[in-house]
Amino acid sequence: MKYQLEIELNLSREKAVAIFDNPENMKHWQEGFISMELISGVAGKAGAKSMLKYKMGKRDIEMIETITERRLPAVFSAIYEAKGVWNEAKNYFHESGEQQCRWVSENEFRMSGFMKIMAWVMPSAFKKQSFKFMQDFKTFAEAKNKSL
Repeated sequence: MKYQLEIELNLSREKAVAIFDNPENMKHWQEGFISMELISGVAGKAGAKSMLKYKMGKRDIEMIETITERRLPAVFSAIYEAKGVWNEAKNYFHESGEQQCRWVSENEFRMSGFMKIMAWVMPSAFKKQSFKFMQDFKTFAEAKNKSL
């Protein structure tokens, strides 16, 4: 399953990327985020692997993030792997005005087992969750920008 989403942020690309690139901010815009722990490589650099932990409802979810491309402020791409799910997320940040940035997110999901059934039954759930993270980031980043 592949899809592309985009959202307009009312802050400069430089500020949007600085907020996006700071792992300390993840808890503010990724609902259920618990922690991020470096497993190998250099944190934030291409090739780095980190363990991400989330609480989604009653479920504890662990996934491995492997950064595949980091050319900020323009591009940040990573692969996320969890039980039954492989997701490649390519994030592009475009200047769209003096104080505006367009964030484009391209996602590809591959599932197995139970998750494959879920993707077949409810394919829009993955897209909705991705867009919710983007909307939550927008809300957090724009509020944080105003307080700076």
